[in-house]
Amino acid sequence: MTDASLNPSEAPRKGSLHTQNARTVRRNRAEARFKGYGIAAILVGLFFLVVLAVSIVRSGAPAFTRTVVDVEFTLSAAQLQEAESQLFKTKAYQTAFINALKGQLDERGMQVEVDNAAIERLMGKIGGDLRSFYADNPDQVGKAVSFQLAASSRVDRYLNGDLTRDSIEDSRFLMKTDLDLVDALEEAGIIRNAFNWTFITGTDAGVDNPGGAGLGASVIGSFFMMLVVLALSLPIGVAASIYLEEFAPQNKFTDLIEVNISNLAAVPSIVFGILGLAVFIQFMHLPQSAPLVGGLVLTLMTLPTIIISTRASLKAVPPSIRDAALGVGASKMQAVFHHVLPLAMPGILTGTIIGLAQALGETAPLLLIGMVGFVARGYPDGIMAGFTEANSAMPAQIYTWAARADASFYEKAWGGIIILLAFLLTMNIIAIILRRRFERRW
Repeated sequence: MTDASLNPSEAPRKGSLHTQNARTVRRNRAEARFKGYGIAAILVGLFFLVVLAVSIVRSGAPAFTRTVVDVEFTLSAAQLQEAESQLFKTKAYQTAFINALKGQLDERGMQVEVDNAAIERLMGKIGGDLRSFYADNPDQVGKAVSFQLAASSRVDRYLNGDLTRDSIEDSRFLMKTDLDLVDALEEAGIIRNAFNWTFITGTDAGVDNPGGAGLGASVIGSFFMMLVVLALSLPIGVAASIYLEEFAPQNKFTDLIEVNISNLAAVPSIVFGILGLAVFIQFMHLPQSAPLVGGLVLTLMTLPTIIISTRASLKAVPPSIRDAALGVGASKMQAVFHHVLPLAMPGILTGTIIGLAQALGETAPLLLIGMVGFVARGYPDGIMAGFTEANSAMPAQIYTWAARADASFYEKAWGGIIILLAFLLTMNIIAIILRRRFERRW
């Protein structure tokens, strides 16, 4: 038997591993282009993210500042007695304040006309605030008290450059002649910009008072709603996930449940709002616009997300953990709750926090249960009142401000978005920390 001769056409190609042939060069170029496409996509995404962040901060930053008027006012006992003896008491307090303001302008050599109507347009009817202050602090009568009073939103926009003398039209909110008084107060150092704590801690104001509007009550309403969502969605979602993943038999019924859970995760949130309106308000007669109802609606919306993430966390635990527990005599229940569930807990907590963050920013379900139509003018009286009394929520309050005609409310809406994004960012950071802290790599 002889060896077959080697066909020259089938002979191995000559070459070196240190030399790239044409095919390798083309493949490397294609990989480099694909890598470049990926980097370009990331840069484009980062560019639009930066543009969005800059737009939000630039539009919402004015909401965190306001124009205030600093006036040192001394109310004597004789003036107090005289004001309380008159029929229009708040007007008497306001007249005394205007006289004090005129005195401070005269001391600085500023000759400008100051009257009651102009003060009301610039700072509102402050007589009631002054009377309330001295009623609560009678020991301040006869002493010099420094008042920091908020100016109107139009004055604030004028000083910030958003309004000019040519664009301002005479109305009950502001007259062109009032700008002379504003300029005089600014030149005298009486009017200035300050951080607007009222925006963070205050409550919503009327449609004519954007300067006094705050997000504090809405933050409390969102807090109580998140408590309801956490108290219901976490135990129900985890229990359902454990049963479906560890104990439920594989049949058509469980397959139907799994398909429906996946479908519910993709249902628009407004559908859950319609369901909450029909079941919780119209059928169960729960209080409208209450955080309890909002929490129940958001629980229905959050449950599919928590169930899916929890099942994924349970499935990620290696089967050897279950087999080892069963091999040393543990029951199925002990194997799940003593070994599998603790190892899956980081993923469960991460999914829960992400679900809560999603629920925190939802607006559509709250529209259906009336939270947009209610204006929160005060804080709840207690814990139970926080759940059952009508209140608003951060996304609903932002929607309400954006729908109002005054441009200052538009700035408030952007400022509310900044606070809402800060809450969402904090919750996602907590989720990342929990995952990094407790996760185990197999």
